[in-house]
Amino acid sequence: MLVADRDILGIDGARLDAAGAALTAREIAQQPAVWPAIDALVAQQRAALDDFLAPLLARPDLRIVLAGAGTSAFIGECLAPALLGAGWRAEAVPTTDLVSGPLRFLQPAVPTLLVSFGRSGSSPESVAAVALANQLVPDVHHLVVTCNADGELYRMAAGAPNAFALLLPDATHDRAFAMTTSFTSMLLATALAFGVLPSGTGAAMAAPASAVQQQALPQLQSLVAARFKRVVYLGSNALRALAREAALKLLELTDGQVVALFDSPLGFRHGPKTVVDGETLVVVLLSNDPHARRYDLDLLRELRGDARAGRVLALSGLPAPELGDDCVVPAGAQDADDLALALPYIVFCQSFALLQSLALGLRPDTPSVSGTVNRVVRGVTIHPFTGGGHVPRG
Repeated sequence: MLVADRDILGIDGARLDAAGAALTAREIAQQPAVWPAIDALVAQQRAALDDFLAPLLARPDLRIVLAGAGTSAFIGECLAPALLGAGWRAEAVPTTDLVSGPLRFLQPAVPTLLVSFGRSGSSPESVAAVALANQLVPDVHHLVVTCNADGELYRMAAGAPNAFALLLPDATHDRAFAMTTSFTSMLLATALAFGVLPSGTGAAMAAPASAVQQQALPQLQSLVAARFKRVVYLGSNALRALAREAALKLLELTDGQVVALFDSPLGFRHGPKTVVDGETLVVVLLSNDPHARRYDLDLLRELRGDARAGRVLALSGLPAPELGDDCVVPAGAQDADDLALALPYIVFCQSFALLQSLALGLRPDTPSVSGTVNRVVRGVTIHPFTGGGHVPRG
């Protein structure tokens, strides 16, 4: 379901091909067209999902562990606040932590639903995390959300009686280095599966995301032209995790040439704010939640009043006079839950990262000049876990 050859972010298809950016550009641009298909997929599998999930979620002692590596880990971090808010015990644990310290993150005596995210479904840590959970937790179930029918995660889950595999459409299986469509689609699919976003959210957020790509292009171009050396993304709650993903996307696509950081608006004052100078762009991802939004706006005013940052940009689902002129307000997102708002917000951040990569003369589809950072992680040796059932205490 790749977007047909056309101008993307003001760049024609031939130039994107020549610049080694066609895959990344198309995978960013196609997201508003893909999300309604995610709505339809989850609706189609609703009965089977409920048969699997409902008995588990009804258990008061159930622990939900949201696991992935890199961008896939940040999906879990975005989702955890919503699952907690729905009354479930949910924790985001990167597979990279789980594999190195299994009994620090798995609780053998606690019934567990391990939710595993994977674009390829073949990252060594993600595969090992499932095996460790089966080894150490007698009462464990698995929900695998993946974009690849040929991946190890899907194969492990497809035939297991304690597992459900939610396989997303092939269009979500990004071919470029950076995770873009795969990130938003796995996030959306899981939120719909657990019912923390309403049916039809993908279609509802398609228009705001399209507006971001079309109407915000002049702002994107001006940000790139400023050649900031540092970029800080700030967000509250689920949007803090999204800020982390936005920072990673910029770091990846610029091959580390642009320093990208993240924090929450409240946390930023506690030391990290020292990074701000005249060559720093700060992007505040404003919440639609009235309480959190007050804190976001407080810091927005403070940063602009400090007049130290090169630029302070606000992304907001709601228009407001205090946003000033330096803001992006996706049309149609004013009533969105923050988890849904993450979809158009990250499209803006992905688009900025792509354009910044091109401005630096890199090839966004394969941005690592040294070749030491790969689309699917290599070089990981998984060591057998033979530890006992107790965590050492100091």
